[in-house]
Amino acid sequence: MRAAERAGEAVPAPLRPVPVREAGGSLLSDLRGIWVVWHRELLRFSRDRTRMITSLVQPVLFLFVLGTGLSTIARTSDIGVSFKTFMFPGIIGMTVLFTAVFSAISIVWDREFGFLREMLVAPVARWAIVLGKCLGGASVATAQGIVFLALAGAVGVPYNPLMLLAIIGEMALMAFTLTGFGVLLASRMQQMQSFQVVVQFFVMPMFFLSGAMFPLVGLPAWLAALTKIDPLSYAVDPLRRTIFAELHLSPAASRVLDPGISWNGWRLPVGVELLIVAAMAVVLVGSAMFAFSRAE
Repeated sequence: MRAAERAGEAVPAPLRPVPVREAGGSLLSDLRGIWVVWHRELLRFSRDRTRMITSLVQPVLFLFVLGTGLSTIARTSDIGVSFKTFMFPGIIGMTVLFTAVFSAISIVWDREFGFLREMLVAPVARWAIVLGKCLGGASVATAQGIVFLALAGAVGVPYNPLMLLAIIGEMALMAFTLTGFGVLLASRMQQMQSFQVVVQFFVMPMFFLSGAMFPLVGLPAWLAALTKIDPLSYAVDPLRRTIFAELHLSPAASRVLDPGISWNGWRLPVGVELLIVAAMAVVLVGSAMFAFSRAE
């Protein structure tokens, strides 16, 4: 080096280590990561019009085709309520359920095409990615539920503003919980086909045991026990009770169509049911964060 200086040549500056930005080192970065993932979910959904339309076709068929057919058997009109009115809260739950859980399929898609690896090595905590994904899926599912809620007048449900706000809040909590469940399932799935099979294995029993299609009264002991351990039951029942509170049902109709969920004779209040759903959200989203923290 001294010889080079004597010769008048430029001497390169000594190399200095480049500062490394650790993942999750800044809360602001994590918040921005949550927003980016959430915004990406909304963009994906808004640009997929086929998904937007087809995700509403099945609930409409269940409500107006299956509901009309079953009304000839159920004879709920004898107590002054259409069977489609009874099914309406359950079909709202169905809309939110399928949209929220299947929104997690994008995680499997990103894993197959390598985009998930790029997200995991970004300078953002992995819990922020999971939370952004859950918030995005919940936003999409709630939006779908709001669109379906516009059909309330067609089944005799009044458009009461306070009732609608309460239902939207209940849908948002349900959607966040179910999206966390879907993300937890997708955290270890490598192929989309496997994810779809596993999701169907869980989703269909959850839907049919939740009381969405039949009243939770007069059931055999084994079926009543299954409905009480079904997490979706505690999300559908608040929707039904919120809607039926505006219908002013007779005591006989309330006993048949709106019995609620009881533990040893104690009918759970709506607040307790929502607390159960919120507790499940914490457990499911927390488990999904833990699963992603160990993902390679």
